[in-house]
Amino acid sequence: MKAFPMFIRTTGRRVVIVGGGEQAAQKARLLLKSDASLVLVSPQLDQELAELVTEGRAIQCRDLSADVFDDAAMAFVGTGCPGLDAAAHALAKAARCPVNVVDQPDLCDMTTPAIVDRDPIVVAIGSEGTAPVLTREIKTQLERMLPLSLGGLAALAGRLRPSVARNVPRAGRRAFWAWVFKGAPRDIWVRGAERDAARAIKTAIATGGAPTRVDKCGHIALVGAGPGARDLLTLRAVERLQEADVIFYDRLVDPDVLELARRDAERVFVGKHVGANAWPQDRINDVIVAAARKGQRVVRLKSGDPGIFGRATEEIEAARAASIPVEIVPGITAASAAGASLSRSLTERGVANTLVLSTGTGHAGDPLPDSTRHCGPGTTTVFYMSVRQAGRLATQLMNQGLPPTSPVDICVEVSKPGQRHVAATVETMADRIAASQIAGCAVLLVTWPAHHAAVNPAAAPMSEATVQSVPSLRLMPA
Repeated sequence: MKAFPMFIRTTGRRVVIVGGGEQAAQKARLLLKSDASLVLVSPQLDQELAELVTEGRAIQCRDLSADVFDDAAMAFVGTGCPGLDAAAHALAKAARCPVNVVDQPDLCDMTTPAIVDRDPIVVAIGSEGTAPVLTREIKTQLERMLPLSLGGLAALAGRLRPSVARNVPRAGRRAFWAWVFKGAPRDIWVRGAERDAARAIKTAIATGGAPTRVDKCGHIALVGAGPGARDLLTLRAVERLQEADVIFYDRLVDPDVLELARRDAERVFVGKHVGANAWPQDRINDVIVAAARKGQRVVRLKSGDPGIFGRATEEIEAARAASIPVEIVPGITAASAAGASLSRSLTERGVANTLVLSTGTGHAGDPLPDSTRHCGPGTTTVFYMSVRQAGRLATQLMNQGLPPTSPVDICVEVSKPGQRHVAATVETMADRIAASQIAGCAVLLVTWPAHHAAVNPAAAPMSEATVQSVPSLRLMPA
């Protein structure tokens, strides 16, 4: 190593930043995460830095001298002027203050690493200036791996250490902390039940240590895998995948998404197909509950968002009936991904101020849903699982007054490598779907502009009394 990594205490100490523009502001943003007293050295400060002074989060020193660096923990120089940077560096060195000069590695005693902040847990990544792009990539991976709430658990542990020292025998403390950070308390904490985790830890301290017989706490997470591309998963979704003991997934989940799970997690394909469910829903309910009852951390991985046409309610009810903790981790739904693929907004002022998510497919054995009942001027409707029903939907839309030549966007495999966009009109969309051999994973986007009144007189605006009789919008089950 050409540089030794270490952490410098900032409590009760000054950090000097020379400069009043963007370079200095970048360093100030970084240092604001610490408890250092910031000294901004410049006769003029930009608006962001001036606001820090106004708020009392920094002080301004207008004159640059060696005295300003005296007894400072460190200094950063970023004036934008190479000559002034060099002069500030010389003054800092004269005061024996470690200094970093922006974009001048030869004038740096220290460099700023990429930081993953889970205060008080902090991870610093550096490459001695050789590969900043790589350090940012490593930072991104660590951001996904470490739960955002992990620092809170570490902070709680710090506050409880005196109590542990009083109540837990020295020989049992290592096992106690291993239980806190690797066992049930951590699992409970990162799921968001901090009070329950804290209560379990304090109970264990009062009884003299970690439970001698630890019953694993099973848990079910209904996780949204998004539309396909794995970099569209949320950080929480990645966390749940990396914590999971077993993952039950559908055919629409991209294999790349499963690569984010830890290697020893069991993967079970539950093979749901529209109109041909190899795994009936009741069986899926049974297996995820059975796995959780064994104390396993279960992920039910669903494409898109679990709460949108994802049969989430039945799985939640099954988990609750078995008294198993369950959570939903939202995902990006296909409607959002389709809009992004088209580089357009799903709503637009004066054109479409209402977004409707509907489906052409209902529960097996039930009548087909009235999928178009909320369509009308000023709406964008996204139809899920509707490829086979395109002809019926087109007829209904035209009967409601949508002009036959109105455009329809057929978005196939959105965000996946095979993504396609097929343009059609209402009257041609069924034929275009057939000609393009589209089957299954597609959504249909129909925008009915507000200024296009219905061409069918029967579709004229409803009276107030009629509007009040129409049920409120609900998401129809798949």
